[in-house]
Amino acid sequence: MNEPIPASIFPDPEAVPEAWRLAVPVDQRSWLCGGELRTWNGLTQPVLSPICHPGPSGVERAVIGSYPLMSAAESLQVLEAASRAWDQGRGLWPTMPVEERIHHVAAFSARMQEQRGEIVKRLMWEIGKNQVDAEKEFDRTIEYIRDTISALKELDRLSSRFVIEEGVIGQIRRSPLGVVLCMGPFNYPLNETFTTLIPALIMGNPVIFKPPKLGVLLFEPLLAAFRDCFPPGVINTIYGDGATIITPLMESGRIDVLAFIGTSRVADILRRAHPKPHRLRCVLGLDAKNPAIILKDADLDLAVKECVLGALSFNGQRCTALKMIWVHAEVCDLFLEKLSAAVAALKCGMPWEPGVQITPLPEEGKTGRLHEYIRDAEERGARVINPDGGSVQGTCMTPAILYPVSTGMRLYTEEQFGPLIPVASFSEIGEPLHYISESNYGQQVSLFGNDAKVLAGLIDPLVNQLCRVNLNSQCQRGPDSFPFTGRKDSAEGTLSVSDALRVFTIRALVAAKENSANQGIIREIVTERTSRFLSTDFIF
Repeated sequence: MNEPIPASIFPDPEAVPEAWRLAVPVDQRSWLCGGELRTWNGLTQPVLSPICHPGPSGVERAVIGSYPLMSAAESLQVLEAASRAWDQGRGLWPTMPVEERIHHVAAFSARMQEQRGEIVKRLMWEIGKNQVDAEKEFDRTIEYIRDTISALKELDRLSSRFVIEEGVIGQIRRSPLGVVLCMGPFNYPLNETFTTLIPALIMGNPVIFKPPKLGVLLFEPLLAAFRDCFPPGVINTIYGDGATIITPLMESGRIDVLAFIGTSRVADILRRAHPKPHRLRCVLGLDAKNPAIILKDADLDLAVKECVLGALSFNGQRCTALKMIWVHAEVCDLFLEKLSAAVAALKCGMPWEPGVQITPLPEEGKTGRLHEYIRDAEERGARVINPDGGSVQGTCMTPAILYPVSTGMRLYTEEQFGPLIPVASFSEIGEPLHYISESNYGQQVSLFGNDAKVLAGLIDPLVNQLCRVNLNSQCQRGPDSFPFTGRKDSAEGTLSVSDALRVFTIRALVAAKENSANQGIIREIVTERTSRFLSTDFIF
C-alpha cells in the first residue's frame, strides 16, 4: 500500500552518493554562433533541480546552475550566422557531398559519447529521470544517430542512378530546405531533440537550436563538439525566454523549417508569427491523449502491467503515455483492484536509487496543477481509489488512480502529463470508440483482449482515427524505424529514421531530353565529378 511521502525522501547534499553529485553548479555562459563559442555577460536564469534538499523552512529545490537570458539581438545574430551557412543553397554545408556530411555527423557522435557520464548525470538532476532511463535515453540517441547514417546511405544509393522516361533523362535526389529552427521537449530533451536536429543537419540544413526550458544544461558539454565537428554557422544555439528570442526569428520570415516538439498551443503561436506561411515547413510532435481499451476477455495481469508502464513511465511525462483507460464493466472492479496493487508497489525516490520508478517532477508548480485535475474530477463524481494517491512532498507526488472519470471532467479530455491515471468503464464498445473519434488528438491506442475477430473489428476503424494501434502492449514511440506521427492536433510530419530524412528535404530533379548532345554533357559531368548533385558515386 502507498504511504504518504516522507520529507526524508530528499537527502542532505552530503548524503548524495559521490558518483552522482554534480561537481559544481553549471553556470553556463557559452553560446555557439557562426562557429564561435561566445561568452555571455548578461542576465542569467537560475536552474532549479526537481531534487530537493532539507532547508530551514522545509525541503528546497537545489540550485544546480544557470543559463543565459538572451534578447532579440542575439536571436538575429544566430539567424544571420545560419543564413550565411545556407547562402541561398550555395553554402558549403548544403552543397557538400552526402558522404562528407556523414563523416561530420559521425565525428560528432564520437565526441558526444565521451560525455556520456556527465550528460546522464545532468538528465537525472535537471529533469528527475532515473538512472536507468537516463542511460537508456543517451544510448538510444547514439543508436539513433547510427541508424540515421545507415538510412541516409541507403537513400543515397537508391538515388545514385539515372532514369529514362518518355525520352527524358533524369536524376532525382533529395535537397535541403534551408534554415531550420529546432526546439525539443523537456521530457526527452536529448533523444527527442536529436530526432529532428540530427536528420535536419545531416541532410544539409543549417540549424538554430533552442534547448528546452528544462534540460538546458545537459547540452553544455556538447557545445565544443558542435563547434569542432561542423562548419561555421551550421549549428547555432540560443537561450532564454521563448517569447523574447523565438518570436523575432519567426517574424523575420527567414526560418524555412520549424521543428518543434511541444504543445499545439505553442506551435500555433509560432506558426502564426511567420509572415510567409507557404514558405514555412513544419515538423511537429504535439499533444496526445492516448487511451487504453480493456476488453472483457483481456489478460488482466498483462493489461495492468502494460498500463502501469504506459501511464507512469517517467511519471507519465510522455506524449506516448496512456492518459485514459477504458475498462469493460464486467472486469472493471477486478482491474482496478489489480491496478491499485501494482501502483502501490512502485518505488518513489531519488533518480540514482536502485529500482526507483517515481521520481521528483521538474516543472515548477506541477503538483499543484495536477491537484487541480484531481479536485475537478472529485467535484464531478470521481474519487482517488488508491490509498494516499496524489500525496505530495516537495516535488514528489504519489500516482493517483481516479475513477469513474466521465465527460465534463478536465481529465476526460485534457492531457495531464503527469502521474494521474483516469479510468472509465464501458458496457458497449461504442463508448470508447466515440471518445476517440471526438478527441482533439489522434496519436495511439492500446487494445487489450484475446478474441482475434473482435480485435480485427476494432483495428480497421481505429487505424483511420489514430496512427498506431498497439495490441496487448503500451503505447510507445519505438522502434525508431517505425513511423511516429499523429492525426488532428497530435503531430504534423512523420518522424522515423527514414521519414525524418525526407521531411527535412524536398525531391529535386535534373532532367534533359535524351539526345546525344545531352548524353555527352551528362557523361562528362559525371565522369569529371564536377557536380555534387549530378553524380553516380556510391556510398558503401
